[in-house]
Amino acid sequence: MAHWLFKSEPDVFGWDDQVALGDKGGPWDGVRNYQARNNMRAMKVGETGFFYHSRSGLEIVGIVEVIGEAQQDPTTDDPRWDCVTVRSLRPLARPVSLERIKATPELSEMVLVRNSRLSVQPVTDAEWQLLCEMGGTEA
Repeated sequence: MAHWLFKSEPDVFGWDDQVALGDKGGPWDGVRNYQARNNMRAMKVGETGFFYHSRSGLEIVGIVEVIGEAQQDPTTDDPRWDCVTVRSLRPLARPVSLERIKATPELSEMVLVRNSRLSVQPVTDAEWQLLCEMGGTEA
């Protein structure tokens, strides 16, 4: 199963907002980047992702699960834009900062380090395991 990283500005939609949606989750909408959209189109129900606070915070704070595959983004009528539905699974025991990620040699090739602007990105199995360990959370 694949793993992902979802970036959101915490003052717009943060971890607490995701948790408040409960088990029904909500659409990861508003993405207007083709590469990020294509990543969502590749996602399958049951796959997991990190919830990352971008702009302020700059840290992985939780784990989400894909509960609905790609569908029309409800924030636009433009058929080019899709989104998945995600729900929160659990917070990380210890948030993992971007600074710490960049200082970890094993994560130097991570998309978050190489292309920090991409809002929805893949995470390798090795990166997933290591980041879960760094966050004090079971993979």
